[in-house]
Order: sequence, then structure tokens, then C-alpha cells
Amino acid sequence: MDWQIIQAALPQYLTGFRETIYLSLVGIILALLVGIVISLVTYFKVPILAKIANFYVEVARNTPLLIQLLFLYYAFPVLGIKWSATTCGIIGLAFLGGAYMADGFSGGFYGVAPSQLDSGRALGLSDLQLAWYVVFPQGLTLSVPALAANVIFLIKETSIFSIIAIPELTNTTLDLIGMYYRSNEYLFMLVVAYAIILIPLSLLFTWLERKVRHATFGN
Repeated sequence: MDWQIIQAALPQYLTGFRETIYLSLVGIILALLVGIVISLVTYFKVPILAKIANFYVEVARNTPLLIQLLFLYYAFPVLGIKWSATTCGIIGLAFLGGAYMADGFSGGFYGVAPSQLDSGRALGLSDLQLAWYVVFPQGLTLSVPALAANVIFLIKETSIFSIIAIPELTNTTLDLIGMYYRSNEYLFMLVVAYAIILIPLSLLFTWLERKVRHATFGN
């Protein structure tokens, strides 16, 4: 292990680190928004839209992110739609993540007691009001474990972005190995970089899960 090589590669890894954080942040925020909409549409069984939402979830969850990225980056230009690699990466992450987030939210929403909904309807609340005042606040706390797992999963999925030459951590590592043939040093830096992102995040989510856990689900 040559520490001078590691020191020399730090600027490239800092650039890749920032790119990974940016892609993860934007993609996960969009995935959360998509997941909320899809889960509420399916929860309230909105005519037509619920079937479209279910179809989207099945397609997104049962196709690899790699294939989705290749489709966005190489197939869409044939149709006259051309996006940058970064845009394709964000769309791909939001597309895949939205389906997983939708399942996470749905699990929490279905955990809301039916009596809560009955009480809301007895008060004259519409479905939209039920979603905003009853289902979403209670279901969100129940969804935290699934959402936390999905966030970590999506951050790790950014490593696939190297296939379309986005200069994130994995792509940076592969480029450096290809140029200098120092696998040990660069792979070590890759592991450390992901650990810096994921370990504190995992600890934060573990703490958050304990804070929002209901009495019926543990102490």
C-alpha cells in the first residue's frame, strides 16, 4: 500500500465524492416525491391512475438499473430525446427509487388503523384531506425503516453510473486503475469513501427509527 499514491489521488476522489453525493441527493429527493404520489394513488385506489401506478412499480422494480440507464442514455437519442449522462443518472435513480419508496410508504400507510380513516370520514374529510391529515403523518413514521433501507440502497446503486461515464466514485476508481494499475490503493479509497457516506447515515437512521417507533412495534 503506497500512501503517496493515495495522497496524489485525493483530488480526483473528492470530485467523485461530491458527484456521488449530488446524484444521490437529487435522485433520492425525486424518488421520495414519486413514491409519495404513487403510494397515495394506490392506497386510495384512484381509478385508472392506480393501475398505471401498479404497472410502473412492477416495471421499475423488475428491471435492473443498468438496463434502465442504457435505455435512457442510448435508446432515447434515437427517438430524438437526448439528455446528459448526469440527467440520465438522476432520472434512472428516481425511476427505480420511486417504485421502492412507493412500496415503503404503502407499507406504512396500510399500517394506519382503519378506525382512523372511519373517524376522518365521519368528520366529513375528503380523500385528499384524509391523506394529508390522517394517513400521511401516521404512515410516515411507520415507513421510516423501509425508507431508510431504500435510501442506503439507492446510494450504493450510484456505483452503476460508471457505465455511462458519470465521474462518480466508482468511475473515478476504474479510470485511475486503468491509467496507473494500482488496484489496492484505489479500491481501498473507494471502500473508505462509501464508508464515510453510508456508516454515519446508517447510524442516523437507526437512531431515527428508535425515535419514531410506536409502542406496539417495540420500545
